[in-house]
Amino acid sequence: MFIVILRFSNNKAQAAQFLEGHNAWIKRGFDSGTFLLVGSLQLNAGGTLLAHNVDRKSLEALIEEDPFVAEGVVSAEVHEVTPGRVDERLIFLKG
Repeated sequence: MFIVILRFSNNKAQAAQFLEGHNAWIKRGFDSGTFLLVGSLQLNAGGTLLAHNVDRKSLEALIEEDPFVAEGVVSAEVHEVTPGRVDERLIFLKG
């Protein structure tokens, strides 16, 4: 499982022109079953997503397809998490 942090860069002002493509990219992530959660970082700092059923190399390639990343609106940090204890509702995350 991966947690991806998308932090706005100094190029944040251009976000609006790439928002439609960014939202289409998010939809593709959900449609493929890769994304479980997408949300905004508070204080308008960027966004985050939770991804699973993907290897790191494939996820990094997918992230590079995000128009926000490609156009330098955000920078991406990928953190791999190996679930130890999980609530029974999220047991599928243990793999």
